[in-house]
Amino acid sequence: MDALHDRPIRCKDIFKALPDQQRPIRVVLTNGVAGVGKTFSVQKFTLDWAEGLENQHVSVVVLLSFRELNLIRDEQYSLLELLHVFHPTLQKVTAEKMAVSQLLFIFDGLDESRLSLDFTNRKLLSDVTQKSSVSQLLTNLIQGNLLPSAHVWITSRPAAANQIPPTCVDRVTEVRGFTDIQKEEYFRRRFSDEELSSRIISHMKTSRSLHIMCSIPVFCWITAMVLEHMLTTEQRGELPKTLTDMYSQFLLVQTKRKKNKYHEGHETSPQELMEADREVLLKLGRLAFEHLEKGNIMFYQEDLEQCGLDVTEALVYSGVCTEIFKRECVIFQKPVYCFVHLSIQEFLAAVYMFHCHTNRKTEVLKNFLREKRMWFLTRLKYSSTLNDSDYSDKSSLDVFLSRVIYKSLQSKNGHLDLFVRFLHGLSLESNQRLLVGLLGQTEISPEIIQRVTDNLKKINTDKISPDRSINIFHCLMEMNDLSVHQEIHEFLKSENRSEKELSEIHCSALAFMLQMSEEVLDELDLLKYNTSERGRLRLIPAVSNCRKARMTRCGFSETHCEVVASALKSIPSHLTELDMSANNLQDSAVKLLSAGLESPNCRLETLRLLRCGLSKISCDYLAAALKSNPSHLRELDLSWNNLKDPDVKQLSDIKKSAHYKLQYLWSVE
Repeated sequence: MDALHDRPIRCKDIFKALPDQQRPIRVVLTNGVAGVGKTFSVQKFTLDWAEGLENQHVSVVVLLSFRELNLIRDEQYSLLELLHVFHPTLQKVTAEKMAVSQLLFIFDGLDESRLSLDFTNRKLLSDVTQKSSVSQLLTNLIQGNLLPSAHVWITSRPAAANQIPPTCVDRVTEVRGFTDIQKEEYFRRRFSDEELSSRIISHMKTSRSLHIMCSIPVFCWITAMVLEHMLTTEQRGELPKTLTDMYSQFLLVQTKRKKNKYHEGHETSPQELMEADREVLLKLGRLAFEHLEKGNIMFYQEDLEQCGLDVTEALVYSGVCTEIFKRECVIFQKPVYCFVHLSIQEFLAAVYMFHCHTNRKTEVLKNFLREKRMWFLTRLKYSSTLNDSDYSDKSSLDVFLSRVIYKSLQSKNGHLDLFVRFLHGLSLESNQRLLVGLLGQTEISPEIIQRVTDNLKKINTDKISPDRSINIFHCLMEMNDLSVHQEIHEFLKSENRSEKELSEIHCSALAFMLQMSEEVLDELDLLKYNTSERGRLRLIPAVSNCRKARMTRCGFSETHCEVVASALKSIPSHLTELDMSANNLQDSAVKLLSAGLESPNCRLETLRLLRCGLSKISCDYLAAALKSNPSHLRELDLSWNNLKDPDVKQLSDIKKSAHYKLQYLWSVE
């Protein structure tokens, strides 16, 4: 696989090989965050093909979503039957025609899959009339055992993409959403009123959180709807600056639209509006919360009924349900429900959770917060108020939020991150006032808010991935605590940075700012920062946006190696020189690092692992990675690891081979 790094590709050319590529492009995997436009890209490709504009060498396009396939995951079908069942208009397509036609199978939304895709213990299928499970059909089709001439296009959110082995994929693409220029273009095209669009663009740029989120088209839609309403009506008040502000206003706009649609009486206050829709919104919130915890983003009718939602009644709330909640009829006309965007599910889940805390629905909170090992209790200043008992109806907001954020920090894929940010934002008086009809009456003193922010700044995350720790900084931003943000801005402007002592939360904020910078950092040397060892570890995520990284004597663990490996796999990967010497990595950590080295995106030229406690097993991992991706690494320093000649034989052979770029190898003292 050629590593093309940040090369733009047009949707219509997704299967077109480059001039210097001999191997045809058969399987394409397209990544992208929720709402960024993956399904839209698939639909655009299909429409252009159907109208005879592009890709006319393709005879048949078979578009299948995983949410459709989930409905028959326990049944047996042949590939030919699957085609006929999902697309009755293709009944005349026979097995003989499939063998000689150019087919394209598009599987949309791998992240929504409830199938078990096993590419190792599979049943070999080569006949399109042979019945098997849906999972077996897909794995055999992707691997080329079934219809080896067919094209396959899979879309997925990044966290689920690793279900497809890299060896099965010929091209990986990423939908990145809007650039900064396209964000502005979106708002200018949406509004004919130039003054209105300019005011919206100007406000969007004032908030880093809003500006970043507007790379996602769905969030641009939410932002446009909210700001248009606030700027063209007599509604007074400060324009939203945080995500929680924006989504609170969005919910209010939806309830107003419902009211206006049905001409319901006189002008009402936000509290009255929310109280009118309170029952349905809280049921939707319960649905959002229960399935967010499970990792589900789509629901069936029985899921709604379990939360007390009457489907017909819920859909009457058009201002709420048709905008926030969409209904898709798929195979067998069985309805599937999902929120328009994952962030809306996360927001409603947070509203429901905050409502449960305010109204002392302790059973819900106990079930969510109960942990087998409450290892974190001794790490907080107020630990004396906590013990191994369940959540108490006397627990204050600061205790509640700390329990929630610690639970979220233990999530490996961060599926609760935005939910937790919304929870912290909902504690502010402005959002409490706006959503009082949903959240209930509560008085949160400035002292409690201060305790919440103080606790966030003091959280000890020595057992947590530094990537996860950045969300603590985001929670502070949602609470309008800009102190850390401003202090880091001043730090970046100062000339004597080494004199400024950085706390752990400072380091998380700095890592985030360096990550998001449009300029790639030339060198990241963790020892140059005046902070604790834990603070240096929180800086590690910045490695994704630098060319050279020096991370010596930092107490690395497997968790931290995962972050570095992720930077090596990223698109694009900027890192060309990496020094992780004098860290007791051991073989297990090197295995994770090697997974990054073998990525086709990796561009690393120099790797130093002196005094890292490595053995022959580590050398074997590194050799396997270089064999998989021989195109970049030139220097490898493994000195002072007590290695003997036999331990590094594979690496020595690689150095001698002209097929590899490795020119310098230091290993045996």
